[in-house]
Amino acid sequence: METIRVTVWGEFRHEKKNPQVAALYPDGMHETIAAALRADPRFSVRTATQDAPEHGLSEAVLANTDVLTWWGHIAHDEVEDAVVARVQARVLDGMGLIVLHSGHFSKIFKALMGTTCNLKWREAGERERIWVLEPSHPIAEGLGEYFELPQEEMYGERFDIPAPETLVLMSWFKGGEVFRSGCCYTRGKGRIFYFRPGHETYPTYHDANVQRVIANAVRWAAQPPSPKVIFGNYKPLETLE
Repeated sequence: METIRVTVWGEFRHEKKNPQVAALYPDGMHETIAAALRADPRFSVRTATQDAPEHGLSEAVLANTDVLTWWGHIAHDEVEDAVVARVQARVLDGMGLIVLHSGHFSKIFKALMGTTCNLKWREAGERERIWVLEPSHPIAEGLGEYFELPQEEMYGERFDIPAPETLVLMSWFKGGEVFRSGCCYTRGKGRIFYFRPGHETYPTYHDANVQRVIANAVRWAAQPPSPKVIFGNYKPLETLE
């Protein structure tokens, strides 16, 4: 795959309501994420937001998306079920999905995981140390043994998700909790990566390591087109006697 077509989806509500968030992300978190991805000439990047028609995720947009990134928080319930089903169908057909931070509670992530996706949390501006558990994994390319964020919201175990197929990253917080913060899955033909950092009141998406993980995850999740999977009643290849 020469060019990876990326759609960066953002709820884009906090930035309009909270001056602290607006100061950090004047054009929206989605635009900060997209700007970092555009630094790689292999990516063709568009953005979409929740308040756009069809949440910016029409059939045409998704048909021209190789990887979708998703950040949502305060308006999960407002995402239309028809759009969730549309995104899920594209993932099963091979589109990559990168779920960021509070997107763990999104309708699409819960639908693909089949669990509550609940967790412990605390907003206290704690230091987060993110350990690389699988240094040879493509998502860990260019990272050291760990990296740190000086302030983040705490997420703690138990995280009610299926066991990841590969656990690339693990977080430790100053308050003592740990969290599975970089989780890889396959659903149908699609690759999914959940990445924990990204609370809206901290400059997390300006961090070079966070940007690197997202870019690596996009490259990992992108896959070339593959033959359509055939289901249902099927004629025999050989003569039945």
